[in-house]
Amino acid sequence: MEHSGPSEVTGADPAGPDPQLAVTMGFTGFGKKARTFDLEAMFEQTRRTAVERSRKTLEAREKEEEMNREKELRKHIEDVEPAPSSSSAVREHPKPASRDTSSSDSEDSSDSSDDELIGPPLPPKTVGEPVHTVDEDILGPLPPPLGEEGEDDDDDDLEDEGEEENPVQRIPDSHEITLKHGTKTVSALGLDPSGARLVTGGYDYDVKFWDFAGMDASFKAFRSLQPCECHQIKSLQYSNTGDMILVVSGSSQAKVIDRDGFEVMECIKGDQYIVDMANTKGHTAMLHTGSWHPKIKGEFMTCSNDATVRLWEVENPKKQKSVFKPRTMQGKKVIPTTCTYSRDGNLVAAACQNGSIQIWDRNLTVHPKFHYKQAHDPGTDTSCVAFSYDGNVLASRGGDDTLKLWDVRQFNKPLFSASDLPTLFPMTDCCFSPDDKLIVTGTSVQRGCGNGKLVFFERRTFQRVYEIDITDASVVRCLWHPKLNQIMVGTGNGLAKVYYDPNKSQRGAKLCVVKTQRKAKQAETLTQDYIITPHALPMFREPRQRSTRKQLEKDRLDPLKSHKPEPPVAGPGRGGRVGTHGGTLSSYIVKNIALDKTDDSNPREAILRHAKAAEDNPYWVSPAYSKTQPKTMFAQVESDDEDSKNEPEWKKRKI
Repeated sequence: MEHSGPSEVTGADPAGPDPQLAVTMGFTGFGKKARTFDLEAMFEQTRRTAVERSRKTLEAREKEEEMNREKELRKHIEDVEPAPSSSSAVREHPKPASRDTSSSDSEDSSDSSDDELIGPPLPPKTVGEPVHTVDEDILGPLPPPLGEEGEDDDDDDLEDEGEEENPVQRIPDSHEITLKHGTKTVSALGLDPSGARLVTGGYDYDVKFWDFAGMDASFKAFRSLQPCECHQIKSLQYSNTGDMILVVSGSSQAKVIDRDGFEVMECIKGDQYIVDMANTKGHTAMLHTGSWHPKIKGEFMTCSNDATVRLWEVENPKKQKSVFKPRTMQGKKVIPTTCTYSRDGNLVAAACQNGSIQIWDRNLTVHPKFHYKQAHDPGTDTSCVAFSYDGNVLASRGGDDTLKLWDVRQFNKPLFSASDLPTLFPMTDCCFSPDDKLIVTGTSVQRGCGNGKLVFFERRTFQRVYEIDITDASVVRCLWHPKLNQIMVGTGNGLAKVYYDPNKSQRGAKLCVVKTQRKAKQAETLTQDYIITPHALPMFREPRQRSTRKQLEKDRLDPLKSHKPEPPVAGPGRGGRVGTHGGTLSSYIVKNIALDKTDDSNPREAILRHAKAAEDNPYWVSPAYSKTQPKTMFAQVESDDEDSKNEPEWKKRKI
C-alpha cells in the first residue's frame, strides 16, 4: 500500500469560531482542535506487532517439537541401555543451538518478507506439559478407565434386566396419605400436568381442590365448591396446559372452570324434541364422561344418554364442533358410556351399552374406522377405555367384571382378557403405568364384604402381578401420574388416597408430609367466644332478678313500661297542652262540652212535653201532613178501678 504523505483527519477550523458563538450554542468544548491521526504510522505499528506475534508462535512450536524429540530419545535410551546418568544428561542438556538458529532464522525471515503469520499467538507450552492430541476438544470430566467402564456397563445391564423381569419394583406403594373428601363416593379425580394440584369430585356434588405445596400434615383442601348444583360429579380432568378443568356431571351441560374454580364456559343444552341429534346444538340428556384433546388447546369431548359423542371448543360454547353418532350393526341408536382421545388426538374411541367399541377418525364423523360389536357383554356399561402411551394398545374396563386389551392395528379380537374384577360403579377406570409395562384397575365390593383392591397386570403377558388393599370400600378411580410417579385412588367411602415412594417419586405428596401440622391458636380452641367489656365485671354487673313477679310489680310502677295515661293538665296549661280551666272562650267551651247533662225524668213525659203546644199551634210538622195524615183515634178502654190499677203501664198509653 503506497501513501503520498501522512493523511490528517481534522474536525474543526484551526482559527476557531467566535467564543460568543460557543456560549450561545451551549457546547463546552466547541471550537477545540480535533486530534490528528497518522494512518501510515498506525499501519506500520500493526504490521510490526503481527510479525512479533508470529515469531513467538514459531518459537513455541519449535520448542514443542524439540521436547517431543527429547522424549522419544529418552524412551529409546531407556529401552536399550537403562543408565540413569545418560537420561539425566539428556534431561540437563537441551539443545540451545537449535533454539538460537531458529530464532535468528525467524528474525531474518521476518525482515525479508511480509508473508508471515498474522494473528494472536497460540498459548505457550510449559516445559514438562504432556502433548495433547485430538482428545483436548472433548468437554467435561475424563471418562473412567476401560475396565471400570465395562464393569459399570455390566451392572447397568444387570439392573435393566432385573427391572425388565420384575416391573413390580417400580410401583410406588411404600408410603400413602389419605385425603378426606367427604362421606360419599369419590367419583372423579384430576391432576394437573405439573402435579401441583389435585381435584376431587363425588356423589355429594362437591369439588375440592388440594395443593400439595400448600398443604401441611393435616391434609385439608383449600377450596370446596359445587359447580353443578345438585348433580353428581362424574368426571374431572385438567387440560393439557393445566389452566382449565373439564367438569362432567349428571346434567346435560358440561362446564369448564379455571384453576381457582371460577366458571369459564358452560355448554349449551340441545332441543330434545328434534329427532336427529346432529341438528341440535348440544346434548339433551345426562352426560357420562368427557376428555380433553391431548394436543389442541381448548378442545374437549363429551358423551351422553342422547346417543351422541360431541366435540366442543372453549371459545364457542353455543354450539358443538362436530357430532359422532354411534350405531349398532343394524343402524339403530346406541348410548355411549365412555369416550376418550388417542394419544396423538387423531382417533376418538367410545364404548357403548350394547357391548361394542367404536373408533372414529377425528375428522370423519360418519362411519367408524374400527367397530368391534361384542367387546363386552351387551347391557353392561363399559366404564373406561384408555390408550397406551405408545398409542398402539387400547384397554377397556367392562361392566361384565372384565379387563381387556386390544391392538388398534388389528382390531378384530382382544389380545388379552382378565376376569373376576367386580365393579359396581359406572366410572370404574383403568390406566397404564408411565413406562407402559403395567395396567392398573380397581375392584368393587359390597359394604362389609371385604376390601377394595388396586390390581396390576403386566402388559406383555397380562398376568396379575400385584395387588394393593386400599380400604374396606370399593375402588372407583385410579390415576398414575407420569411426572410424579404417584398413584391416586378414589374410593367409595369418600377417601382419596395417594401412594408414593420417597426414592422413586417426585414432589407431590412428598412436599406436604414433611410439613408439621400447624398448631391451633388458643383463640380457636375456645368453645364460645366471649367479648370482655368493663360492664361485664362483677362490680358493674346489674343484680340478677330472682323472681318474675317482683319484676312485673316493678314494671307496673314504672309509667313508661306500664304505659300509664297522662293526667289532665291543671292550670292554664303546659308542654303544649291546653289547661282545663282558663279565661279564654275556647277553654270555656271545652269545659262546658264535657259537663254532665243527664236527665233522670220520665222519657215519655219529656217527649210529650211539647205535644199540647204543637197541637194548639201547629207550625212545623202538622201542616205538612194535614191533608194526608189520618185523624188520630184513640181507643177508649173501660175497666174497673182494680183492673186499671193492675193494668201495666204500656196498656194505658194511647195508640
